[in-house]
Amino acid sequence: MLTSRTTFAALGAAGIFALCGPASAQEAQDKNVPLSTGNDLTAPPSGIELSGNVAIVSDYRFRGVSLSGGDPAIQGGIDLAHQSGFYAGTWASSIDGGDAFGEMELDLYAGYNTGIGNGLTLDAGLLYYVYPTGDDGSQTDYFEPYASIGFLIGPAEAKAGVAYAWEQDSLGGSDNLYLYTDASVGIPTTPVTVTAHLGYTDGALAPALLAGGTDGSGFDYSVGATAVVLGGMELGLAYVGVDGPSIDGLTDDTIVASVGFSF
Repeated sequence: MLTSRTTFAALGAAGIFALCGPASAQEAQDKNVPLSTGNDLTAPPSGIELSGNVAIVSDYRFRGVSLSGGDPAIQGGIDLAHQSGFYAGTWASSIDGGDAFGEMELDLYAGYNTGIGNGLTLDAGLLYYVYPTGDDGSQTDYFEPYASIGFLIGPAEAKAGVAYAWEQDSLGGSDNLYLYTDASVGIPTTPVTVTAHLGYTDGALAPALLAGGTDGSGFDYSVGATAVVLGGMELGLAYVGVDGPSIDGLTDDTIVASVGFSF
């Protein structure tokens, strides 16, 4: 469990394999991510798609740091997307946040996703991280705008992005810059997709600071694979870590397993 109010507020997430957008996760977020796809939950107006996702992960890692104290977490979200490219949604996860942050993280987001020619895709929006079950009166909620460009490298899909949290009281009056790149490639004739992530943080949300250390910058990384089986169940396995020493058991390299559904 994290002991610093500012430290844990910085951890807000977007999923286990974050692409620095709304979660369905990165998926992100990796907190923490493209909108999930699947069958409509209802029959929304023409041009609007409503979809959802649920998952169980063996450890909720955001930018390499555990938010669940090394324990499993339950996660899920709902996305509403319009054919114009605008979208909005919400995503939540169980956490181990102590009195200040409670046992739940709730992410609210809205943004715009569109093709910009030459195989490039632009995604930009705003995330709001909320901790509704904290009960000690601390300021914990914060905003983080994000933007990314998606592109193809041969058979692989790649994305490079940035997220910037301006100075906010919940971040100790500091700001934070996060730069990252993600890549994925499907293995032909199999349901398996191989994924990779590399991120760099400079500011209040650096991995060491989040875990109670003193280094204000650092890298996080992951390499993994996912597979869709049984008509829609997604299984995942990823090796996740950060540079630097182990801090309170929250930044040790680990293998994270996940199982989820999109609908």
